[in-house]
Amino acid sequence: MKKLEDKKGIIEITFEEEREILELPPKPELPKYASQLINLANIFSQGTRPKVVGQMSELIKEFRKSGGRTFEDWKKWYLQRYPNAIDEATEKIWNMINNFKETLELLKKDDVRNWVEDLVLTKTYEGLMLQDAILKKVAEELGGNYRPATIEEESKGIDGVIIIDDKEIPVSIKSKTYVNQEKHLSEELRGYLIVYEKKKNKIVVDYSELLNSIKK
Repeated sequence: MKKLEDKKGIIEITFEEEREILELPPKPELPKYASQLINLANIFSQGTRPKVVGQMSELIKEFRKSGGRTFEDWKKWYLQRYPNAIDEATEKIWNMINNFKETLELLKKDDVRNWVEDLVLTKTYEGLMLQDAILKKVAEELGGNYRPATIEEESKGIDGVIIIDDKEIPVSIKSKTYVNQEKHLSEELRGYLIVYEKKKNKIVVDYSELLNSIKK
């Protein structure tokens, strides 16, 4: 055995070793692509949501507090509390897979081409030009005009300029998700912040910071 001073404090555990350490059963043998398909069906059917199988992170904590340690302990403990959960989740996912089968029977190559065109052309353009749409809409709301940022302005964190009564007001347009990420909070924004959030069938734009500055 190496002396402690010779150790680097870093080890690697393969997934196979992890299963051996935890004494887990063998991974299920599935047809090619089956795991990805089942996972997709699970996402759509919400088969393993907490309302079906329980809040797993909390259940594991309860299990450990109860003194359980091995996988067999956990399996017995869980099934006593959720005796129908596995069957219920399986049924939900299986029903969704049957829906997939029906769709695959109807799907044509042209449908795939249309989907690819929409992703590569339409959605790419929409994503890249979203800032222009927001600038135009906000400018209309304020009774003004707008222009895209110059390359020099973009280098300063400015995404566009709202023009009101010949006065140019620089703005930075960011998604709500971007703004909420702590790592971006220290980023210096040189324009008034406009925040947008994509909902199911609309985009919610918050330009209150800009509006308040104009009202002053």
